[in-house]
Amino acid sequence: MSSQGFRRTRLAAAVGVALSLSAGHALGAAFALQEQNASGLGHAYAGGAAAAEDVSTIFYNPAGLVRLQTLQAVVAANVICPSAKFHDSGSQAAALQPLGGTGGDAGSCAVVPNLYLGIPFTDKWSFGLGVNVPFGLKTEYDSDWLGRFQAVKSKLDTVNINPVLSWEPTKNLTVGGGVSWQRLKATLTSRVNYAGFFAQGVGGLVAAGQLPAAAAPVLIGSAAGLESGADVHGSDSAWGWDLGALWQASDQTRIGAHYRSKVKYTVSGSVDFSNPTVASLGPLPPSLAPVGGLLVNGVNAQLASGDVTIAIEMPDTANVSIFHQFNNKWDLMADLQYTGWSTIQELKIVRSTGVVLSTTPENFRDTWRISAGANYRYSDTWILRGGVAYDQSPVRDAQRTPRLPDNDRTWLALGVQYKFSPSLAIDLAYAYIWVRDPSMNQNEGSTAANGLISGSYRSNVNIVGLQLTYTAK
Repeated sequence: MSSQGFRRTRLAAAVGVALSLSAGHALGAAFALQEQNASGLGHAYAGGAAAAEDVSTIFYNPAGLVRLQTLQAVVAANVICPSAKFHDSGSQAAALQPLGGTGGDAGSCAVVPNLYLGIPFTDKWSFGLGVNVPFGLKTEYDSDWLGRFQAVKSKLDTVNINPVLSWEPTKNLTVGGGVSWQRLKATLTSRVNYAGFFAQGVGGLVAAGQLPAAAAPVLIGSAAGLESGADVHGSDSAWGWDLGALWQASDQTRIGAHYRSKVKYTVSGSVDFSNPTVASLGPLPPSLAPVGGLLVNGVNAQLASGDVTIAIEMPDTANVSIFHQFNNKWDLMADLQYTGWSTIQELKIVRSTGVVLSTTPENFRDTWRISAGANYRYSDTWILRGGVAYDQSPVRDAQRTPRLPDNDRTWLALGVQYKFSPSLAIDLAYAYIWVRDPSMNQNEGSTAANGLISGSYRSNVNIVGLQLTYTAK
């Protein structure tokens, strides 16, 4: 294998999906978050573009804001706890490295906050502001696990600030839209098979006639087990927009449609390597010690820290929803959501010098999410909620990696709302998500460099949501 090929493969593993696909077992399929309020969590976000039950409609369909006709504020948070446990079935160690363990539970609980404010300023116009988290999570494996050369820790945070306007042009139709300023910040750590780079350098010296072949095993053995740490940080901000419409088809039925645009990022980050030193080599005869030092310095130069950029386009979404008040006790609702994940076909990592370090194929597919739910008005102060959903994953089996071991998922959700007064209500909701066991057979391009991860995950997600809604009276 050539030095350049080895280098590109390793950097692909160290950087490739870090700044965009590190959300792993998040909350909606891939790394999108459905959890933009807690009231909707109770019915699995069914009817989101048509329900307009409170000002969190700013995110799901701003056209619903004007129908509320009063100042309202929502503060919500969802505690999301994914579990992702890898089960080995024939993984292989990277060259000159021990295999390692299965990584523990890669899932990690995270709090996803939301804030919304709606202000009507005429009978037909309302202004709203939403602050939320459309993408993100944290996953972390044990640092000595068998897939450490492909992923250890992945963390992605976003914030979305979304001012909107909502207008009622006719009695039965409202429209709304806004702009979104988003900020993305990502962190990734992994390990690098330093011993493999070292062995490659030894092989190069032997091939060039600069080192006797008999000396190669001694030099290679002195570096066995050596690893580097790779740490990636990056951030960017970008703009998007959204637009929606809500039609009051009858006194009991509303139909809503909403579109949220793609968001294009050019993530600026750095790759930092913590490489071993000459002193890290095992015992060498005096005649080979200078050669060992030369090789260590050469590998350190190959694994040099520096700046990188990655261009990525986050997907657009489109929803069609229906909300039907069946009688004075029951509301029924459903939602169909499309997500254009096919915007992510590859990830190209480029140094600040313009040199392309790697191009990693992702081949994401567009996906659909379908949900259905209900509200039951037990009394004037209590509302009970329930819902189910099926959420496709954009990840194809052949391209699944430990940074995004995602698969299709099924939701079951329950919730309750209690009104303390006409001005104050609280929502509490819970959802359990079954993730179809993702299989994996991944070497990031080179088993010798990165090992082979072969096995499957046992995965699920637990979510608890809490929301306070204040309505001016």
